[in-house]
Amino acid sequence: MADSTAGKLQIYEVEESTATAATCIVRCVAGVVRTGQHFSIDSNAGSNMIAAPVILDWINRYERLVDFIDPPHSAKVQLSGEAVGTLERGATLTAVTVGE
Repeated sequence: MADSTAGKLQIYEVEESTATAATCIVRCVAGVVRTGQHFSIDSNAGSNMIAAPVILDWINRYERLVDFIDPPHSAKVQLSGEAVGTLERGATLTAVTVGE
């Protein structure tokens, strides 16, 4: 039941960030993105993929928590992980499979 297209988010704005968590406004640009998924970060500054995954903790659309979003919808999300400090406007996050 895997999606044929990997879920992708693009960062529109980083609203709040700590060493291990960030609240961001994002747009879903491909596939279906679900809470609990792991993502790698493709920085806007170059073609550098950041290997440490970030995890999508929650999705808030229209002041309601939802389990998923799909293109072209936008939402406020919380991401966690060691690499959240590298998030910046324009960065793309691509869903990755963990534990294979």
